[in-house]
This record gives sequence, C-alpha cells and structure tokens, in this order.
Amino acid sequence: MPTISRFYGIVVFMNYNDHQPPHFHARYQDQEIIVEIETGTVEGRMSKRALSMVLEWLDLHQAELIANWELARQRKALHEIQPLQ
Repeated sequence: MPTISRFYGIVVFMNYNDHQPPHFHARYQDQEIIVEIETGTVEGRMSKRALSMVLEWLDLHQAELIANWELARQRKALHEIQPLQ
C-alpha cells in the first residue's frame, strides 16, 4: 500500500491493482476511510475535521489521483501528491 501523501496526521494511500471504482484510502489515528475519486463518496468513518481535510485535498488533486490510479492498476510506481497546506 504505497503512501501518496501525508498531512496533519492523515496518511493517504492506494493499493496496487485494487477493485473499481477508482478510489484511495485515508487513515487518521485508528480511523480509515475509502474515498471514490470521481464522486467523493466516502465509505467508513473519520472525525469531521479530518474528513473535511481529506475531501478538500481530493478537490485540489483529483486529476493527479486519477493518474496515480491508472499507474496502480498497472503496478507501476505512484507519484507523491502535495499535502494539504
């Protein structure tokens, strides 16, 4: 599970050759969510503040996330994405 970004204690990662639809995982403390890249649909639970940061980051980096998704499907190295600042 390659880490693609870290910010404010949140770790964002993608798994190689993972199931559709395109998504990423985010972990904060002992909480983990799965976020669909195109829709922002969230599966799982995370504190409201951390979740809002993840969704803001998604809005800023959606194209980069889709590019990483395609790389992950091909089992190629993923690119690090700028953290939320």
